Amino acid sequence: MILIKWQRIYQSLAFSMHIPVLQKEVLEILDPKPNENFIDATCGFGGHSKDILEKIKPNGRVLAIETDKEVFEKIEKRERLILVNNSYINLKDIVEKNNFSGADGILFDLGVSSWDLDESGRGFTFLKDEPLDMRFSKDNDLTAEYIVNNYKEEDIVKILREYGEEKLAKAIARRIVKQRPIKTTFELKRLIPRKTKPQRTFQALRIAVNNELNNLKIGLEQAIDILEPGGKIAVISFHSLEDRIVKNFFKNNNKLQIITRKPLRPSEEEQKNNYRSHSAKLRGAVKK
Repeated sequence: MILIKWQRIYQSLAFSMHIPVLQKEVLEILDPKPNENFIDATCGFGGHSKDILEKIKPNGRVLAIETDKEVFEKIEKRERLILVNNSYINLKDIVEKNNFSGADGILFDLGVSSWDLDESGRGFTFLKDEPLDMRFSKDNDLTAEYIVNNYKEEDIVKILREYGEEKLAKAIARRIVKQRPIKTTFELKRLIPRKTKPQRTFQALRIAVNNELNNLKIGLEQAIDILEPGGKIAVISFHSLEDRIVKNFFKNNNKLQIITRKPLRPSEEEQKNNYRSHSAKLRGAVKK
């Protein structure tokens, strides 16, 4: 029964692959107007960028950043869409190189995408037997395979606890070290006790591989410096660690006025049509 449940979830993920999450709500927060300029810091396949471009006609531009070269090459080219294959941790440098001053809004859509799960073949999901890669960009030298096969047991425990909030971190790390070498997702999944959720271990390794939480802090700091006064920032997160960082950053930054007292959540209809959206939270703020 459990396997059937996850198969259904996986099929739903595959079906919803290029659907932007919280599409309507993002536009409400950013409130794009004709001839304004926006940055999509995590472009993916360009769904949110496309929506924003429609709102900022005739002369408004979107600077769209995508770190994964494979995804970047699949993005549909459009007028007024400036595409950059890079990471938002280099946001200031990207803006300078593309002469894109005066951003009226910035969007971050964080975490793993449906394409990562369904097509990348990089081991993001425990539902498919794939190499333990988990890199968002192949320019990154660190892989999940390297971590599980080379890190000390105590370091793996720390990763699973901090990034996966896994209570059985010690037991899982002990099994990993004992069973090395571990090359594939199924080999790793077999080491995770049935009384816990394998996605916690997979999430933890993915965050460690891509340095996601530190990168988010770096990206947010740069975004506020780039925004024009009155410019808006919107961030979609998919787990509590990301959301906590965004919440605290907005709360503690005296340059920002929070728009969303509580994070916006997908409607029941969106969750039904796009399973990936079920854990999404959207927070927004405006630069004073």
